[in-house]
Amino acid sequence: MLAPVSEADPGEAELTALGVASAERWPTFAAQLRDASGIDPAYRACGSLVLARDRDEDEALLRELELRERHGLAASRLLPSQARALEPALAPALRGALEVPGDHAVDPRAVCAGLAAACGAAAVDVRRGEARVALSSDRVSGICVDDGALVAAGQVVIAAGAWSGTGLGLPEAARLPVRPVKGQTLRLRDPEHRDVAPLLRRVVRFDGGYLVPRGDGRYVLGATVEERGFDTSITALALHELLRDASELVPGVLELEVEETLAGLRPGTPDNAPFLGPSRVIDGLHWATGHYRNGILLAPLTGALVAGALAGDDVIPAAFAASRVAVGAPA
Repeated sequence: MLAPVSEADPGEAELTALGVASAERWPTFAAQLRDASGIDPAYRACGSLVLARDRDEDEALLRELELRERHGLAASRLLPSQARALEPALAPALRGALEVPGDHAVDPRAVCAGLAAACGAAAVDVRRGEARVALSSDRVSGICVDDGALVAAGQVVIAAGAWSGTGLGLPEAARLPVRPVKGQTLRLRDPEHRDVAPLLRRVVRFDGGYLVPRGDGRYVLGATVEERGFDTSITALALHELLRDASELVPGVLELEVEETLAGLRPGTPDNAPFLGPSRVIDGLHWATGHYRNGILLAPLTGALVAGALAGDDVIPAAFAASRVAVGAPA
């Protein structure tokens, strides 16, 4: 999901603004990625519906609408009948909905495959395996890779997701508090044995999860938020709760076939905001990590900001600068 509007939080105004700015870059970024790689990232300007099951959730939607209006973000209140007219698969017991037309979607697997292919086309030297930052005094000298070879470099960017806080050869004083936050999801698909209309065309969000149509008969249902370290096991309880909550609003989800179950690790930070730009401890060291649930959304803008910092420009907003927190602190 590219959902800076429906995920807006009252205490994260600057992060919401960053997400909106990055979302505006996505149409151009998707086209450039497709041209550079030959892989379609499946960018879809589909919009989303935020749904309410009961009175309490409906009142919460009103508060969310007021928040978005204060920030000038496009969203509109829908009656249950209006929401079902847009998405007939919604349950008759639906209490209310918000329509958020500016929320879009991409396939993150296709995005990553496209980025890898684009790097290959640009003759980027890709090394696979474990690596650590090589230091000379208080300055980076490159990267040490699996075979012990040094890849010399005057600047290094750590973009290791949930593993960014694990050391990577850095002294304790230079590390940033990034931790893994587990999320379990299901990948579902329309039954192959019958010709059916798409269950949904828009992303639907609800208290406890979301259902994202991919536009090809496949759907992603997620996601849990679990503080369990680097555990990526799949649990029956988590999948049961996701299916139960989704089926209360989209009953037809129970007729979909299960294609895959998976668990991923988000890179969390103490304030849920990313760490971008230069280290204040190690010269030549830069960060692009800690994006939590917004890594794909923030990819285009993160790339532009970090590239600017590598070129020596002072472009990183203070709220997201890697130098904003005490280094060496636990996540």
